[in-house]
Amino acid sequence: MAAHFGRRLCKGAATTAAAAAAVAALSASQAPGGTADPDQRAATGASASAPEEDTEHNATGNSPYYTDLPPLNSPRPSPSPSSSAGTPVTQGDTEAGIPATVLDAYKKAAAKLRSTKPGCNLPWELLAAIGKVESGQARGGRVNANGTTLSPILGPQLDGNGFALIKDTDNGAYDGNSLYDQAVGPMQFIPSTWDWAGRDGNGDGKKDPNNIYDAALAAGHYLCRYGWDLSVQADLDRAILSYNNSQDYLNTVLSWLEYYRKGIHSVPDGTGRLPGSRSDGPDRVDPSPSPQQPGGSTPRPEKPSDTPKPHEPSPPSTPSPPATPSPPSPPATPTDTVDHLADAGTAQLSAMAGDTFAKKISTRAETKAGTSVGKVRVRFTLVGDTDATFAGGERVATVATDSKGVAVAPALKAGRKTGDFTVRAAVVGRPTVKALDYTATVTARAADALVRTGEAPLTCTAGGEFADQVAVKATYQGAVADGVAATATLVTSKYDPSVNDKGPYFKDADGDAVRTLSGLVTDENGQITLPKLYADDTAGTFLLRITTTGGATLTVELTVTAAESPSAPSPTASATS
Repeated sequence: MAAHFGRRLCKGAATTAAAAAAVAALSASQAPGGTADPDQRAATGASASAPEEDTEHNATGNSPYYTDLPPLNSPRPSPSPSSSAGTPVTQGDTEAGIPATVLDAYKKAAAKLRSTKPGCNLPWELLAAIGKVESGQARGGRVNANGTTLSPILGPQLDGNGFALIKDTDNGAYDGNSLYDQAVGPMQFIPSTWDWAGRDGNGDGKKDPNNIYDAALAAGHYLCRYGWDLSVQADLDRAILSYNNSQDYLNTVLSWLEYYRKGIHSVPDGTGRLPGSRSDGPDRVDPSPSPQQPGGSTPRPEKPSDTPKPHEPSPPSTPSPPATPSPPSPPATPTDTVDHLADAGTAQLSAMAGDTFAKKISTRAETKAGTSVGKVRVRFTLVGDTDATFAGGERVATVATDSKGVAVAPALKAGRKTGDFTVRAAVVGRPTVKALDYTATVTARAADALVRTGEAPLTCTAGGEFADQVAVKATYQGAVADGVAATATLVTSKYDPSVNDKGPYFKDADGDAVRTLSGLVTDENGQITLPKLYADDTAGTFLLRITTTGGATLTVELTVTAAESPSAPSPTASATS
């Protein structure tokens, strides 16, 4: 349950101030900042910020979170809630206990990210730190054997009353609220973020924000989505702030991250220590409403009516209270004013397989009158049979429009599949606004130049084999052209590209002569070394032509000399004999 302290109601100010002071004290002794290079921390500034597109609505929509800080003493890991001597564990030991299923989910998510996004260097302790702050480790591990919470964990409705204003984006599918969004599950994703960030972490074929395995994997992908290296303090700060853009939140998560790195132990599900303080103050209701209550809190039961005592007159009847008026319509937001999306100068989207598209997609949100609208979330989704991705390996990216109403999608990287696909831009929370489609084209990798890497003449005696193999290098616009398909053919002449049935040849796996090689591909250095060449009994000059995708062509001259004839006996010698 994340929150932006600058947007808190006044009644939470005391809690905020106390938490900030505690964080400062903890930083001096337990040092989440102490693990990083001090110069690097100073360079990032005391108030590092998340990317611009994340500052309005983060993963959690800036819902409340737990502000409890870890004990100042380091944890003393213990295999059980009590030591072998039977004495109770210290508070540090208790706080270091993470429910078994929840801990397993964090570790499996981090292991998955190590293979899919190794450059991110996501520590499982970071997921544990965020899980502690967001939901108290799924309320102390109240999950079933599959990792699903025993009851929903919901943040308050984001109606702008002390929180961010995020109108319903999922028709209540995840949070049971058809008016406003609420953060959902142990990692507290708002529905509009879960819609693209959700993952299936336990292999059951579903993406459930209430499942700790799904939520932990989704959180890992979310934290790694910009290609950040979380072993670098500046990137770590940015990733945490992208979850919630609050310096106090950052400090709290870093405190738990450092604490868990010093040692933890597993405790049975349902026995984890529950946090006690929240960022929205002690007088708010527990943000765990029934899914049927769109208001974000469980209604109080009505008091039973007083029954008249015997022999006493009944009290005079009172008029029925007026009917409760319908709740007021949610206030208008910038999103409500959007009539359509327009292209904001996106050039033709084309890239060779494996390359990053030179141009980013730019989309502008406009009113019916054509006025630009800022602070509107635009979701870019890759549609079609493609392995292209946005930066960080994602197929979906959500970006807020700037003051000019323009949302710029992250860099788009082509995969190995060639052909056209669609990038669809849509307004989050406004399904009635028509999506804007962009066509992107991935072409085969190409080269525009080929050169030999050796200079020695290629000669051979008829019936023999060439001493040197033909090696070439391909480039495209002066850069190395790797992964480019090529074909090598022994041609009839400079002007006749048909296959020559005489002269040099290659051998196939069975040792038979072949004079065309297809399926060649340049290596990472743009090079190809052809197999060994052999010569039949025909002497002369022959041509080997190599061509690549993209039109690069190189013709190599091969010389075959006649074999020497055996020396005839001299006439003198014959006469003598």
